[in-house]
Amino acid sequence: MLKLVIGNKNYSSWSMRPWVLLKQAEIPFEEIKVRFDAFTPDSSFKKTVNALTPTGKVPVLIDGDLVVWDTLAIAEYVAEQFADKHLWPRDKATRARARSLCAEMHAGFTGLRSHCPMNIEARLPEVGALIWRDQPTVRSDVARLVAMWDELLKAHGGPMLFGDFSVADAYFAPICTRLTSYALPLPPAIADYVARVQALPGVKAWIDGALAEQDFLDFEEPYRLKR
Repeated sequence: MLKLVIGNKNYSSWSMRPWVLLKQAEIPFEEIKVRFDAFTPDSSFKKTVNALTPTGKVPVLIDGDLVVWDTLAIAEYVAEQFADKHLWPRDKATRARARSLCAEMHAGFTGLRSHCPMNIEARLPEVGALIWRDQPTVRSDVARLVAMWDELLKAHGGPMLFGDFSVADAYFAPICTRLTSYALPLPPAIADYVARVQALPGVKAWIDGALAEQDFLDFEEPYRLKR
């Protein structure tokens, strides 16, 4: 059975992506959670993960003797190993587009990712309002998401970005939680997509797990030092 090494569900957006992909596709796997105690070289987290991968980061997929790290590499491996699940769109051109968008997410949206870190259990509309007012990179990132998602939903008819659930929806699932946590303004059609993503069984299972953790880490929440 596959093993997936992840970090805290409330905070680890990169861990969320392959976990949701596997869960939503009903691919059996064993979850191994390594708690974020710190990210210093002598932390328990770093010592544990460094023993698995040279990057010292989660997620990590283990398939027998094979170790795959990096979220996008894991998604590609899973899609290849379970081709019958059609985790990428079937059409070649559409599949290339989906891969391009995942790569864009992988390397981009740094304003949104840095100013609105994932925090599933939190509801921070006041923080979000200040970020929206003061951070033009966040506004431009959200504008790009809105344009991208609107185009895809219209082109493929929903309910997901490419019609059926795909790697792309798993990739943007953590962004959906950020948009919700910080109450960033969205057009109705995009807000509906965000709600549909968070209602997917695989995403809901991750969110439920995050809410159950009750593991407040002050170094992950410099904007909120108490609950």
